[in-house]
Amino acid sequence: MSTARTDGELVELANTALYEAMERGDTAAMNRLWLDEPGREVSCVHPGWPVLRGRGEVLRSYALIMASTDYIQFFLTDVEVSVAGDTALVTCTENILSGGPAETEGELGPLVGQLVVATNVFRRSGGEWKVWSHHGSPVLASAEDEEEDEEENGGAPSV
Repeated sequence: MSTARTDGELVELANTALYEAMERGDTAAMNRLWLDEPGREVSCVHPGWPVLRGRGEVLRSYALIMASTDYIQFFLTDVEVSVAGDTALVTCTENILSGGPAETEGELGPLVGQLVVATNVFRRSGGEWKVWSHHGSPVLASAEDEEEDEEENGGAPSV
């Protein structure tokens, strides 16, 4: 089996590593995954958040999210990778399952599912693909979802 990989495969592995670090709550891995080059400021937009700029601000946001989330798992779908020289773009759908604090110790809290579409920009640095920018936007209910809700509510639109 060959260990040689295309740039596209390496970028996809780097993208997967980003989500795995979140799932593990691994701040050290998150630190290693983000670009750290003079003159190349990183940025991040979490769903519902303002734009965060700079490594410190971005990494603090991830540390805060990981510290306040008891459980999170990402199922990535619709993953598309495009590479142009030393820059790569990944678009995907984050199918997120997360849980908050449990009422009883030792139990899992309530689980919540959510869809987020994401764009991750990577930059080759020192032979490795590093996250340069992340932008996540929540997916609003589709027209089909709204029609199903109306049928369940006797024809009344949900609010």
